[in-house]
Amino acid sequence: MDLAESPTPRNYPEALAAWQLQVEINATIHKKFEAQIQGLQSQLDWFRQQFFGQKSERRVPPPPVEQLSLGQEFSPAEVAPAPLRIVAAHTRAAPKRPEDRAESLPFFDESRVPTETITLPAPEIAGLDPDACEIIDTKVSYRLAQRPGSYVVLKYERPVVKLRESETLHTAPAPMGVLDGSRADVSLLAGILTDKFLYHLPLYRQHQRMVAQGLRVSRSWLTDLVQRSILLLSPIYTAQFESIRQSRVLTMDETPIKAGRREKGKMHQGYFWPVFGDAQEICFPYAESRGTIHIRELLGPLAPGTVLLSDGYAAYARFQKENAGLIHAQCWAHSRREFVRAEAHAPERVAEALEQIRAFYRVEDEIRSQGLSGADKRHYRYTHSRPRVAQFFTWVEQQLTDTALLPSNPFTKALAYVHSRKGPLQVFLEEPDVPIDTNHIECQIRPIPLGRKNWLFCWTELGAEHLGIIQSLLSTCRLQGIDPYDYLVDVLQRVGQHPAKDVAQLTPRLWKEHFAQAPLRSDLHRFQQHR
Repeated sequence: MDLAESPTPRNYPEALAAWQLQVEINATIHKKFEAQIQGLQSQLDWFRQQFFGQKSERRVPPPPVEQLSLGQEFSPAEVAPAPLRIVAAHTRAAPKRPEDRAESLPFFDESRVPTETITLPAPEIAGLDPDACEIIDTKVSYRLAQRPGSYVVLKYERPVVKLRESETLHTAPAPMGVLDGSRADVSLLAGILTDKFLYHLPLYRQHQRMVAQGLRVSRSWLTDLVQRSILLLSPIYTAQFESIRQSRVLTMDETPIKAGRREKGKMHQGYFWPVFGDAQEICFPYAESRGTIHIRELLGPLAPGTVLLSDGYAAYARFQKENAGLIHAQCWAHSRREFVRAEAHAPERVAEALEQIRAFYRVEDEIRSQGLSGADKRHYRYTHSRPRVAQFFTWVEQQLTDTALLPSNPFTKALAYVHSRKGPLQVFLEEPDVPIDTNHIECQIRPIPLGRKNWLFCWTELGAEHLGIIQSLLSTCRLQGIDPYDYLVDVLQRVGQHPAKDVAQLTPRLWKEHFAQAPLRSDLHRFQQHR
């Protein structure tokens, strides 16, 4: 700096103040960029975890310090020699191979799996007279085989008979199908629905399999069969959803689905709002967005004392404020995930939080192992879980008072997440029928993201509604321990004849009580029994 430009003693205070202001501005900008970098790093770590990390939420504790890592050298002298014990010499027969032991053990349900019997004569009796030997026993072996396809064409022959006396012609009427004017048997309809929505086999792949077997059908015909079949099932879905709404404990979640075109080249982002009832039933209603208005429309007015269990999405809290008698419970698994995301920023504190939450789940495991329910379950939670939960929230409040933690720190955000939800997270202590988390509904949501990997999207919003209908019935069949194929074969034939006022009897839960012992079968089933 030239002497002419150097500040005069009179200007020193002003220059110092300007420099201090600039330093403060730079420090503020630096903190802002530090927080931004930290947030971006957290997002990057999360994406890496999604791509390359383990998907299981099971926490693996670190190995003990005395355990050597891979490649670490150790001295053999440090390893104590194993004690020796002298045993008497003996001989032992060679063990049989697993194939020999399981040779004659059936590994399937003989009443459900078709079996073809192949007789293998002993080569020593080839050419001998039948009277020269006798069969004293039969050894059985099983091998699992596969046909290229399992489609069967049912050929109905209806003889035309002429009565000599009256000279009139008579013949049996053509068999009635589930779908008027369709050549699809009910077994084919049930098979297409289960293959597509239960085993995620898209229609174009099913069509390829049909063509490879020699069937000349169009893919649009398969789409038409699916749509018409689901329309027949829609009253059953409506009755099941009404049954779920009467539950005292409801669990609700949301999962995205591409449905309908928003504009050229882009699909509209819709949402399924799965609702789980306390009678082991689930429905997947579709809505065009993720707003609170859809919760209000789907659940409607609920009876006072109803419990709604959900994750931490704010829309459920807003819905609870609109319903004074509604009890809102929240999920501990989602709270735990907030700490897992912050593990890289505060590993020791996160480990302590996860260990405390793990203690709650140990209590739930003990409750399940003892088969407790009702008042006994509530008392066990009161004596074992309540003190641990109170201790956990005391620890959370102590951590929040630590001035060394910045508000932008992911661990601080995790603490704030659970602290702001202290009340809903403790509802399970007072309500024995309320689960500790929403994992039971998340397990039922899995078919939706799995299906997105195969069919990617629904062409229309109506297609998404149809998907929700059939997925609701299939998932409930699984929950009730019902074979979805047998259920669909029965109800597709029964729904057109059943009284509309008793349609609730066709929901999987009540169908299991009324019709599961003697379900309606397809003509294919009777044909296989006569073979």
